Amino acid sequence: MKNDRKFLSYLYRTMLRIRLFEESLVDPILNRDIHTPCHLYSGQEAIAVGVCAALSREDYVFGNHRSHGHFLAKGGSMKDLAAEVYCRESGCSRGRGGSMHLIDPDVGMMGSAPIVAGTIPLAVGAALASSIRGDGHVSVSFFGDGATGEGGLYESLNFAALKRLPVIFACENNLYATHMPIRECRVSQPIGRIAEPFGIEVHTVDGNDVLQVHDASRKAVDTCRRGDGPVFMEFMTYRFRGHVGPDDNIQGLHTDIRPPEEVAVWMEKDPIKKFERYLNKHGILDNEEIKGIKEDVSGEVQDAVEYAMRNSGPLDKDLRRYVFA
Repeated sequence: MKNDRKFLSYLYRTMLRIRLFEESLVDPILNRDIHTPCHLYSGQEAIAVGVCAALSREDYVFGNHRSHGHFLAKGGSMKDLAAEVYCRESGCSRGRGGSMHLIDPDVGMMGSAPIVAGTIPLAVGAALASSIRGDGHVSVSFFGDGATGEGGLYESLNFAALKRLPVIFACENNLYATHMPIRECRVSQPIGRIAEPFGIEVHTVDGNDVLQVHDASRKAVDTCRRGDGPVFMEFMTYRFRGHVGPDDNIQGLHTDIRPPEEVAVWMEKDPIKKFERYLNKHGILDNEEIKGIKEDVSGEVQDAVEYAMRNSGPLDKDLRRYVFA
């Protein structure tokens, strides 16, 4: 498929929306204006954007603790996201979920949760429902490399393979499970190989190249819609910020064990800068157009934050609202 200018511009703008929104949270987190724990998605934008651009509005996405990018890429409102991160009543989870509990069923964002691998079986369940209904919808489960240590993933792989379900297992491998290198958590072999014993189609993709992500995702979606799913995709990437919050310095203690030289190498692979160079080289967007998009998105982020700040948090009298008896 030949990507046209409008689509390429959309990919760039969506990646930038995620990055600038995430970076807008840094100072408020450090200043304690934001109290909910925030796992920032900076550095991994190409994955959410490339995958979700291959989906329809009706397809389903299930996230994890680091899902601001998934929410925005699937079409969730930035204002609703900002309000939720600031724990306002107008947030997508009514200010009760915070950063890690995001949902917007109207655009197929079916929820995120901080329990590692916790939403993977939910994505498989949604795929089973789609298979029974025959509606052609595809489910995507986003999870990190740390989820490969959870039994629920393997049970889900087995069931999805047995029933040939239309589900994509999207592993965002940023090389670290919390603060531990993935090489110290599991045997030294590609993560994608865990799906091979189940007879599942596997792809390992450069997660910092949005076009590669989109191309591979589009093929995976087609496979699922044909009834030949599931598909396992390992996206190689790197988070630019701390495991939780802007960095891993807690009360003066430096807990980020990532070697500075490793961080520097990955910063050179910034997915947004990489795509900017591509757009420039191929005459899709010039420097002035890129500057204009950045200014436009910056304004949108500012509007979203101001919207959140104008709204109040949940009231004490509503403590029991939305809670099952």
